[in-house]
Amino acid sequence: MTSDAEGRSPLFILFLVVLIDMIGFTLVIPFLTYFIQDLAEADGFINTGTRDRWVGIVLACYTLGQFLFTPILGSLSDRFGRRPILMFGLISNTIFLISFGLASALWMAVVVRFLAGAGNGNIAVTRAYIGDISTPEQLPGRMGMIGASFGLGFMIGPFIGGVLTDPASTFAGPFDTQWWIDHPYFLPCLFAGCLSAISFLLAIKMLPESLSEENRRTSSDKGAGLAKIARNLVGIRDLTPTIRRLVLLNATFLLAFTMMHATFILFTGMAIENGGLGYDERMNGYLFAYVGLIGVIVQGGLIRPLTKRFDIRKIMITGIFLTAIGLGWIPYLQPTPLAIGLLAMTFIAAGNGLFQPTQSTLLTMEAKGSGIDLGRVMGAQEGFGALSRIIGPILAAFIWAETVDGTGIFTYHTVFRVAGLIAVMGILILWGMETTVKNNFTEE
Repeated sequence: MTSDAEGRSPLFILFLVVLIDMIGFTLVIPFLTYFIQDLAEADGFINTGTRDRWVGIVLACYTLGQFLFTPILGSLSDRFGRRPILMFGLISNTIFLISFGLASALWMAVVVRFLAGAGNGNIAVTRAYIGDISTPEQLPGRMGMIGASFGLGFMIGPFIGGVLTDPASTFAGPFDTQWWIDHPYFLPCLFAGCLSAISFLLAIKMLPESLSEENRRTSSDKGAGLAKIARNLVGIRDLTPTIRRLVLLNATFLLAFTMMHATFILFTGMAIENGGLGYDERMNGYLFAYVGLIGVIVQGGLIRPLTKRFDIRKIMITGIFLTAIGLGWIPYLQPTPLAIGLLAMTFIAAGNGLFQPTQSTLLTMEAKGSGIDLGRVMGAQEGFGALSRIIGPILAAFIWAETVDGTGIFTYHTVFRVAGLIAVMGILILWGMETTVKNNFTEE
């Protein structure tokens, strides 16, 4: 454990690592749908439903890589320390963010996104790092601060992605060349890759190791590959009932959230006469930037006082309800008034902002109280979360493809209704759960 003064420098770097991670992940949101649609059409997928399925598939490729490798990276951080795994993730981010902007075919986009996810276990390892250096009283605030970096990344990433897309048309000048016309999505990817490289250089100088030699796991487990992944996932049976519920809760919430993520821009980009909002990349970027702003306000400013005053589980339940309402509201939005659309997105962003840090705090405290390696627990959580982020986009894309032109009960509304119902299932998972965490946290 460390004092606040001792932990400030590492926390700043961790904040930066997660921020860069989220910028890289969310930067593609405004243009990925259009990018993949262009690549799919170039590869001969002309039918709307078939073409749009590839959006979900490419989104799922990133999290498939995370699903296969994050549990391994989490375990490696228990054995060799958090710092080298974080460094590896930053290098991976730099390489594959830039590479994605150069993708010229669907197969290339699929491969690059898979490798980007496979090399990046930074979120799980960052949470374990915070657990290493924090007291119980510090955890909610510090988890909230890292959560705020999620929100800030979610604000900056889509904004950059929207503004820097197609620089040949937007900025002209040195970008008014055939190369930039042929690579309209490269500039935002290059920008994010450079940020990741800067974060890596800062981490080399300023990020110490948090896990001492004597606290590192030294078991002789030599398994690797799919067998190792299976043991991490199946090994959830050996965790406490409360930890299992919290991991399942997170996976359920993420399933609902990523279903929205995969199809939201398919909806907003749809022509107004067909029921959509008619937004382009830049407008979608602004909208997601607003979502990120709400996340920063909730996780960076509100979560700490809320956890001191209210039961942490009630805060988490409130977050689930707000998210569910927002998800189900999406397909009923109209191009005007914009304020109604922003209100729906406020529900989603605030709900997520309340859920993420409270769930992470409960999970960390339960792991510590049970004497279970944080790296293993966080790796398992990220592994199951990644599984949800694989299933969510694919499931959403297939539901969308089958219902987008439908009438009656099954229309483009369906996928958002399903997502809202799945989010509500989290309440059932929490029902009757007992934890070792106090109702609220106070400074000592």
